[in-house]
Amino acid sequence: MPLTVRGLVERMGEALALTVKGSPEGLAREIPSSDASGPGLVLAGYTGRFVHQRVQVLGETEVTYLNALDADTRRANLRTYLGYPIPCVMVTKGQALPDGMEEEARRAGVAILVSALNTREFYRLITPFLENEFSPALSLHGSLADVFGVGLLFTGESGIGKSECVLDLVERGHRLVADDLVLAHRKGADVIIGRGHELQRHFMEIRGVGLIDISAIFGIHSVRQQKRIEVVVDLVVWDKSLQVDRTGLDGQTVSILGVDLPKITVPLNPGKNITVISEVIAMNHLLRYTGVDAAHAFNERLKEKMVRRSGDVRKYLLDDDE
Repeated sequence: MPLTVRGLVERMGEALALTVKGSPEGLAREIPSSDASGPGLVLAGYTGRFVHQRVQVLGETEVTYLNALDADTRRANLRTYLGYPIPCVMVTKGQALPDGMEEEARRAGVAILVSALNTREFYRLITPFLENEFSPALSLHGSLADVFGVGLLFTGESGIGKSECVLDLVERGHRLVADDLVLAHRKGADVIIGRGHELQRHFMEIRGVGLIDISAIFGIHSVRQQKRIEVVVDLVVWDKSLQVDRTGLDGQTVSILGVDLPKITVPLNPGKNITVISEVIAMNHLLRYTGVDAAHAFNERLKEKMVRRSGDVRKYLLDDDE
């Protein structure tokens, strides 16, 4: 659903301490951009580089400038400014509107939202909200858990045991983020945040048991609202012909919303303790953040041994020739 001015007021009105003025019809306008900025020189009558798609923010400087204009010039500049299809105008620091501004806003059908916050605090709150609303998003089939602070996204065919694996992890003290349906959105250039749908959040379906409420059974400490997805664990049925990484040197990746994430394929067969393996995956990921790569270290040790062995053989051959 597109974000409207009314939706912004309903969701951020209390946090931003907003008071609605101007045109009530303006609340239905759509906000098409994640940017919020001041109008710039358009208040002085220059409209050459005016980006009207942004949420317009008037701080103390802009309001002071408008108040300094004579009545006719102020009216003319405001009429030009508000005549553009801007989403809305936000005025910070609870400032009184310049004379004629509310009348021109009603004429143009533009809502004015007055915030009691100072401009800096206002931008600090509204910027991440807008960025989150307009960030790329995707629905994923899988289960997301926080294991030792690492977000593990379990994927695989239906019925393979994703939910049961996460349930076992929760019983061992880790936390559930979402089961079956994971809503992912990109934050910035390389961070993927996952959360559950608001209707089924922290409920889990266990075949043969039905729906269970994880927070009610294991306590509020067993769940969290959202988590960064850091590793994708793909559960597959074991097969002799299946090619899997045996050393960890040929790491796989999977792209989610344009971000490459490490992917580990885990074949399942009877007796395999997938819960402990999941914990090891999380701890190994943490170790790599500290610069410890077991596969790389072992490979380097093996190559050094081969070089030394090659040197010993060459020396032996040279001695034998003499």
